Amino acid sequence: MNFEYQVTGDDYALVGRASSDIKKKLKQLGIPMGTIKRTAISMYEAEINMVIHAQGGSIHVDLEDEQIRIVLKDTGPGIPDLDLAMEEGYTTASEAARELGFGAGMGLMNIQRNSDSLHIDSIMGVGTTVTILLKIGD
Repeated sequence: MNFEYQVTGDDYALVGRASSDIKKKLKQLGIPMGTIKRTAISMYEAEINMVIHAQGGSIHVDLEDEQIRIVLKDTGPGIPDLDLAMEEGYTTASEAARELGFGAGMGLMNIQRNSDSLHIDSIMGVGTTVTILLKIGD
């Protein structure tokens, strides 16, 4: 089963719409609550990063027999230093995003903590692809 979403950059009114929708779908499908929670947190953090840093992008979710695969692709500026971006508290979010309570430098760590696998490919000036895997189970 597959689900597709488009995310608009700088549209903070709609942020979390895709992750909220996938949470609802997973509940309807009877996926264990622990998996739903981890999926919603991981996807929300990645979705907000797309809004803040990449002017939006697309999200593809594959619900497989034993895992959930979430692939987020954008054509934003890319991540200049992935190791630094993975450090807790590091942020390049704009002042406007921080004034709204976003961009605290916790997103990638939260994804890593809540997923079973996180892989990031980023090319400066081309964009970033984030792949998140979550095993289904409590």
